[in-house]
Amino acid sequence: MKSHQEIDERSLRLARAVAERVDREPELLNRVREWAENQDSPAAREWLPLLRGPWEQIRTVLLSTDQESARLRQSSPFVGILSPQERWAIYARKTS
Repeated sequence: MKSHQEIDERSLRLARAVAERVDREPELLNRVREWAENQDSPAAREWLPLLRGPWEQIRTVLLSTDQESARLRQSSPFVGILSPQERWAIYARKTS
Protein backbone atom coordinates (compact mmCIF):
# COMPACT_ATOMS: atom_id res chain seq x y z
CA MET A 1 0.00 0.00 0.00
CA LYS A 2 1.25 3.45 -0.90
CA SER A 3 1.91 5.99 1.81
CA HIS A 4 0.22 9.37 1.68
CA GLN A 5 3.58 10.94 0.83
CA GLU A 6 4.08 8.54 -2.09
CA ILE A 7 0.60 9.33 -3.40
CA ASP A 8 1.30 13.07 -3.14
CA GLU A 9 4.61 12.63 -4.98
CA ARG A 10 2.92 10.65 -7.74
CA SER A 11 0.23 13.31 -7.98
CA LEU A 12 2.93 15.96 -8.39
CA ARG A 13 4.60 13.90 -11.14
CA LEU A 14 1.25 13.69 -12.93
CA ALA A 15 0.78 17.44 -12.51
CA ARG A 16 4.21 18.09 -14.02
CA ALA A 17 3.31 15.98 -17.04
CA VAL A 18 -0.01 17.82 -17.39
CA ALA A 19 1.76 21.19 -17.16
CA GLU A 20 4.23 20.17 -19.85
CA ARG A 21 1.37 19.08 -22.11
CA VAL A 22 -0.60 22.30 -21.61
CA ASP A 23 2.59 24.32 -22.16
CA ARG A 24 2.87 22.62 -25.57
CA GLU A 25 -0.86 22.64 -26.31
CA PRO A 26 -2.43 25.66 -24.56
CA GLU A 27 -5.81 25.02 -26.20
CA LEU A 28 -6.22 22.04 -23.87
CA LEU A 29 -6.87 24.47 -21.05
CA ASN A 30 -10.15 25.45 -22.71
CA ARG A 31 -11.23 21.81 -22.62
CA VAL A 32 -10.42 21.63 -18.90
CA ARG A 33 -12.33 24.83 -18.23
CA GLU A 34 -15.38 23.60 -20.14
CA TRP A 35 -15.30 20.26 -18.35
CA ALA A 36 -15.08 21.91 -14.92
CA GLU A 37 -17.89 24.34 -15.71
CA ASN A 38 -20.17 21.43 -16.55
CA GLN A 39 -19.48 19.54 -13.32
CA ASP A 40 -21.58 19.85 -10.22
CA SER A 41 -19.09 18.82 -7.60
CA PRO A 42 -17.39 20.61 -4.72
CA ALA A 43 -14.00 19.96 -6.33
CA ALA A 44 -14.98 21.52 -9.66
CA ARG A 45 -16.50 24.51 -7.89
CA GLU A 46 -13.27 24.96 -5.95
CA TRP A 47 -11.12 24.80 -9.07
CA LEU A 48 -13.31 27.06 -11.24
CA PRO A 49 -12.12 30.45 -9.93
CA LEU A 50 -8.53 29.35 -10.48
CA LEU A 51 -9.27 27.91 -13.93
CA ARG A 52 -10.77 31.22 -15.00
CA GLY A 53 -7.39 32.88 -14.42
CA PRO A 54 -4.24 32.87 -16.55
CA TRP A 55 -2.37 29.63 -17.23
CA GLU A 56 0.73 30.90 -15.42
CA GLN A 57 -1.24 31.19 -12.18
CA ILE A 58 -2.90 27.79 -12.64
CA ARG A 59 0.48 26.24 -13.45
CA THR A 60 2.03 27.71 -10.30
CA VAL A 61 -0.68 26.23 -8.10
CA LEU A 62 -0.63 22.92 -9.95
CA LEU A 63 3.12 22.51 -9.43
CA SER A 64 3.50 23.99 -5.96
CA THR A 65 4.64 21.69 -3.18
CA ASP A 66 2.58 23.44 -0.50
CA GLN A 67 -0.23 21.65 1.31
CA GLU A 68 -3.03 23.55 -0.42
CA SER A 69 -1.75 22.61 -3.88
CA ALA A 70 -1.28 19.00 -2.81
CA ARG A 71 -4.88 18.98 -1.60
CA LEU A 72 -6.15 20.51 -4.84
CA ARG A 73 -4.25 17.96 -6.93
CA GLN A 74 -6.21 15.20 -5.20
CA SER A 75 -9.24 16.32 -7.21
CA SER A 76 -7.57 17.66 -10.33
CA PRO A 77 -9.82 18.80 -13.19
CA PHE A 78 -7.14 17.88 -15.72
CA VAL A 79 -8.75 14.53 -16.52
CA GLY A 80 -8.10 13.31 -20.02
CA ILE A 81 -5.04 15.49 -20.64
CA LEU A 82 -2.76 12.49 -20.29
CA SER A 83 -3.46 9.20 -22.00
CA PRO A 84 -3.91 6.07 -19.88
CA GLN A 85 -0.50 4.91 -21.11
CA GLU A 86 1.15 8.16 -19.98
CA ARG A 87 -0.50 7.91 -16.58
CA TRP A 88 0.55 4.27 -16.13
CA ALA A 89 4.14 5.13 -17.07
CA ILE A 90 4.14 7.76 -14.31
CA TYR A 91 2.55 5.31 -11.85
CA ALA A 92 5.25 2.76 -12.66
CA ARG A 93 8.12 5.20 -11.99
CA LYS A 94 9.76 4.97 -8.63
CA THR A 95 9.64 7.96 -6.32
CA SER A 96 12.70 10.12 -6.78
